[in-house]
Parts: sequence; C-alpha cells; structure tokens
Amino acid sequence: MLLKEIKNIFHKELDHQFGKSEVAHFFYYFVEHYLGLPRFHLAIHPQWIITKEEESHFFKGLAELKNGVPVQYILGSTTFMDLRFMVNEHVLIPRPETEELVQWVIEDHKSSKKMLNVLDIGTGSGCIAIALAKYLPSVHVTALDVSKEALAVARYNAKVNKVNMECLEADVRTLEIGEDAYDIIISNPPYVLEKEKPKMQDHVKNAEPALALFVPDLQPLMYYEYIAKVAKKGLRKGGGLYLEINEQFGKEVSKLLRSHNLMNIEVRQDLHGKDRFIKSEVYQKSDLQGNL
Repeated sequence: MLLKEIKNIFHKELDHQFGKSEVAHFFYYFVEHYLGLPRFHLAIHPQWIITKEEESHFFKGLAELKNGVPVQYILGSTTFMDLRFMVNEHVLIPRPETEELVQWVIEDHKSSKKMLNVLDIGTGSGCIAIALAKYLPSVHVTALDVSKEALAVARYNAKVNKVNMECLEADVRTLEIGEDAYDIIISNPPYVLEKEKPKMQDHVKNAEPALALFVPDLQPLMYYEYIAKVAKKGLRKGGGLYLEINEQFGKEVSKLLRSHNLMNIEVRQDLHGKDRFIKSEVYQKSDLQGNL
C-alpha cells in the first residue's frame, strides 16, 4: 500500500476526534518510529510503498488511537529534555511544561562546584530526576515514587540514558527523611482537581494513571502540604524546593510554603503565561521547629 494512502485513512478516521493538525503529528510519529524515516520523506517520495507487516503497525496504532490510547503509550516512548524515555500506563507522559521546571533548576545550579543531593518526589518515568542527573555537573539523585511499576520504568530509563540514580519506593505522606539531607527537592505532584476532569481530553483522563493526576476538590493542596513538611526538615540551609503547580493556586501554595518557614518564594509562568512553577528556599534551620 502507498504510504500516502495510509495518511489519508488516518485523517478520514481521526480528524473528527483529534483535529487535522494533531492527526498529522500522529501519522508522522508512526512514520519515524516504525519506518525509521524522517517526516519530510513522504513529500519527497509521494509514491513510497510499505510492506504488509509495516502496514499492520499503522492500522493497529490507528485502532488504539480511536480507543483513546495516547500515541506515546502506543509507541512506548517519548522525548523529554532531548532524552528518550520509555512510557506506559503506569506513568504520566512527560509534558513540555515540566521541561521548564527542570531548566530552572539547571539554571540555578549549573555553576555549582559541590556535590548536590537531589530528591525527586513522585518520579513516575524518572524524566525529571534523569534529566537533572544528565545535565547537572555533580549530583546524587534520589527518585521517589509510591508505585513499584513506575519505579521499574524509571530504573529502565536511567539505564537507557546512562545515568546513576537511586530509586526509593515510599509514600510522601508517611516519608521518614533525614535532617538536612538534600540541597534540592523537586516535584510535579498530582494537582488536577476532580471537577476539572470534564474539561480534559479523554486520552489523558482515561488512560494516564489517576493517582498521579488528580486530587480531591476539597483538598487541592494536600500533596504540597506533605512536600513542604519534607522540605522543611530535609533541605539544608539555603536549599531549594521546586514545584509544578495548578495555575489556580499560586497564591495559596505560596502561603502554605511560608507557613512552613520556606522563604524567598518565586512564582514563574509557563510558556502559555500561566502560573505553573514555584521555587522556595530554607533559611535559619536552627530556628525551625517541628518534625514530620
């Protein structure tokens, strides 16, 4: 079959569901992944023919897309910070916005001459932890997640990307942490309200792990509360806490962090102009009271 005929079938079957532009992206992801060809190949070779076996990958993927399976899960991988990551139904698909959070940490610490201890809370695929281990000069990274399945994915991704990373199976809600153990704590915790589900795309809310996405409407900051307690005890003096947040709660998260003696709070917007990230720091550790 001609490759361009398969492209036409993709648009006929999926445009009403995803839109023409998104479907074109899906098709070319498949071309790159299954055929090993660049996106512009079809424009240069409009009469390109593929084998029956190659066709089967496209039509199987088409059926999965129609059933709401994210294209990244179909292909089994995605990119983040120019690195390749395996993804499956046990982990969130890394978002471009989260790259901005990682870049903030790299900006702040790329000139550091000392070994930095980093804790990534809710690591999922390991994308944040692995990118920091890859791009910061001298770090020891601990990737924490409550899910065994997610940690298995993170370990695999660390191996593929050739970084050393410690994996820790633990729940942040009951985490026992050492005093002054870390220079950096970073997290992209669950922050989508249950009431926001109807506005979300089906392939996100129905396919990606709900545990990593949603929080109760009446407890929108529940994970930030736990993380703040961890940071208050576990960050060294001058250490930084970096968080991704729901755009609605920048002021509320800032207030919560201050209540835990986290200071020098800075809120940053993402590329879409939405409050998306918060950084805070620990000072005067000797004056802080309370344990986890």
